Amino acid sequence: MSARFEEIDWRPTPMGEISLRRRRDPASGEDVYEVKLGDEFLMSSLFTSGEVALTRLGLAEAAGAALDVVVGGLGLGYTARAALDDPRVRSLIVVDALAEVIDWHRRGLVPLGAGLAGDPRCRLVRGDFFAMAAHRVGPSSADPADAGTAGTAGTAGTAGTAGTAGTAGPADPSDAQAADRAADPAADRAAPAGAAPAGPAAAGGPGGFDPQAPGRRFHAVLLDVDHSPRHVLHPRHAALYRPAGLRALAELLLPGGVFALWSNDPPDKEFGAALAEVFPRTAAHVVGFDNPLQERTATNTVYVAVK
Repeated sequence: MSARFEEIDWRPTPMGEISLRRRRDPASGEDVYEVKLGDEFLMSSLFTSGEVALTRLGLAEAAGAALDVVVGGLGLGYTARAALDDPRVRSLIVVDALAEVIDWHRRGLVPLGAGLAGDPRCRLVRGDFFAMAAHRVGPSSADPADAGTAGTAGTAGTAGTAGTAGTAGPADPSDAQAADRAADPAADRAAPAGAAPAGPAAAGGPGGFDPQAPGRRFHAVLLDVDHSPRHVLHPRHAALYRPAGLRALAELLLPGGVFALWSNDPPDKEFGAALAEVFPRTAAHVVGFDNPLQERTATNTVYVAVK
């Protein structure tokens, strides 16, 4: 049994001070892991149903026995863990903007970290998911003007834990990639045998989610960063949720590929229409779960779109 409260790690970041804490839940007696940015709670291991549902609902629509998957937002790792628990997943790239969060996993400071970092199918990539989806830049880079901002999702006072795959990181992608390779020798391994070939985005220059294969296409992309398509953590993220942004992301999916998105808001008709403009088959699933802090049932939405 752990101490009642422990601050496991604390780091200054361009976004502010980020900390990883562990406390004992008085009701269950179990350890709860929490991430704070300044005074705001971003993630909690009390609330993981939405993350797991995102993976399960998304991968349920993916066809094939050997899937290549991207997760946007590492967080405490529950979305990625659920993906690796699917025996069909052959390779997984997890994109996160904060090196500190990736480091917690590599050092085993969070419960799922060692399992994710040590799985040969899984690569943790530091980068701006939204720029990568738009084919604008490679991993681990951001516009210099945005160097002080990053996407680190959570939900205000309700449920859900989310990742940190927004706009953050150094302006020079080569410097960040070198740092990532030094921290993780596995980052230099080749793309898995039989991996999907590069798609049309490769012709447009660097971009996409795989730093080793620009423009590589995937069977599924699962995103858990912003609070919702309407409540984004950085204004630049909003472009992804419009038809043009969704089309750019769809280019990184194989035919029949799946885009799934977690949202803390109820189903949004306007965003649903944008999805339907790009993808031939879409659905919005409402996921309910117990929220012991508020003593009520809370809900998230998981959008699933099939190319």
